Amino acid sequence: MELEVILAISMFACAVLALLAGYQVALTLGGVALLFALAGIGLGVFDEAFLRNLPSRILGGSIMQNTTLIAVPLFVLMGVILERSRVAEDLLHIASRLLGKVRGGLGYAVVLVGALLAASTGIVGATVITMTLIALPTMMRQGYDPRLATGTIAASGTLGQIIPPSIVLILLADAISNAASQASQATGSAGSFVVSVGDLFAGALIPGLLLVGLYLGWIATTAIWKPERCPPVQQDDSPPLATKEIAFGLGAPLLLIFAVLGAILGGIAPPTEAAAIGVAGAILLAGLRLADDDHERRVSWLLMAGLASVVAILFLRNLFDLRTGVASIGRANEIGIVLTGLACLVFFASVAAGLVVLRRMRQLLPALKSATQITSMVFLILIGASLFSLVFRGYGGDDIIADVLHSMPGGKWGALIMTMIVMFVLGFFLDFIEIVFVVVPLVAPPLIILGFDPVWLAILMALNLQTSFLTPPFGFALFYLRGAAPASVKTMDIWRGAMPFIMLQVLLIALVAAIPALATWLPGVTAR
Repeated sequence: MELEVILAISMFACAVLALLAGYQVALTLGGVALLFALAGIGLGVFDEAFLRNLPSRILGGSIMQNTTLIAVPLFVLMGVILERSRVAEDLLHIASRLLGKVRGGLGYAVVLVGALLAASTGIVGATVITMTLIALPTMMRQGYDPRLATGTIAASGTLGQIIPPSIVLILLADAISNAASQASQATGSAGSFVVSVGDLFAGALIPGLLLVGLYLGWIATTAIWKPERCPPVQQDDSPPLATKEIAFGLGAPLLLIFAVLGAILGGIAPPTEAAAIGVAGAILLAGLRLADDDHERRVSWLLMAGLASVVAILFLRNLFDLRTGVASIGRANEIGIVLTGLACLVFFASVAAGLVVLRRMRQLLPALKSATQITSMVFLILIGASLFSLVFRGYGGDDIIADVLHSMPGGKWGALIMTMIVMFVLGFFLDFIEIVFVVVPLVAPPLIILGFDPVWLAILMALNLQTSFLTPPFGFALFYLRGAAPASVKTMDIWRGAMPFIMLQVLLIALVAAIPALATWLPGVTAR
């Protein structure tokens, strides 16, 4: 075996072992890469020109000037603001009150709220902890089986990994797009694949909704065959829900979700601009929620006017020609431009009012700090992974991976199955960001060369990565739930409760693999 091959394999193995030992991800990836690069230079088997390419790779279009990655901090900020404004508490309260009288109703409520939070906040840890603190005591008090209750909460909390807008899908879009470009160059194809965030958002929508349906179906089956595991609510002394409470608690988050996803899937705005819309909407919703607690009625009316102005702007955009750089502007269009300008002023004023409310309630600075920390962590890992990838390729590691996948029995399907198994096993120990930044760039180009559709492949990988949050012993959703659950709930019950939902996710992966149109049909429709 050649020395370059030995060093490439040893570098990958050392990185995995260091990550399993608990060292910082970004520093581990960069440090291991530098050590092996220096060793290779000393042995005369590594070209130091690869290291010289790192600054241009960081400062160029790969990272700092990558417009796709700009959406990451915006969606993170949107999720953090909504999480700190207690939107999850309102959703759980309303959904459990509406469905609690049905057998298995609390389980249905948790799944549906998990889906709504996935499409609005997308933060797995916050979602799982919030639902554990609020829903789990109620479910246990009403006689739910601990395994079903904890499994439902943990699985519902991971929906933020696959239901758009999702940070995983944004990072995967960048990784798969780069892999598709490499595959195109390797095959000498005249055209190149273009995989956008919008493509993955559209591709993940149907599988995400199917997964929600599978979760609900499992709870319904349990309610039929083992009704004692999920009885209906027997005692509820809470006052009846008001129409305004339902409309605001459910309608406002749904409006924000439709605004963000509708702007992306409808081609109105690219993901980055849609994420900015989401942040502004989150500020308005958080301001309304907190202003109501602070009895600031006048501010609430201004925030409501801001939400109405968004609807007015969309209506005016479709009714009038709002372009100002044309030869002549009719009287009707002049009126439309003026009204749109006024609506924009109201909108900006309402966003400013929302920021003032967040600041008064001492939520603005913590939200900004939390979003900055999460974003910095993601980009630091990306820089470390870029250095790791450069050194690994300098040793010919990408050729090694390609040769291994091409030599797998069963052809391209054997290569795909082996890749999915490896990612599933790595998900037991590694975070999804590590897998996206380290593993996907290595295995995706050979698989695309073998003929797999990039969007379909990315959705399969996203579904696979979602299972890593549920797989014992290191599933992050299980850790979050264990930390927030009462001591009376046993760890083994949490692990056993997650197993049926892991099987449902594996079933969905097989279904998407067998019917690629589940992931490719909607992106094809939205691209027209």
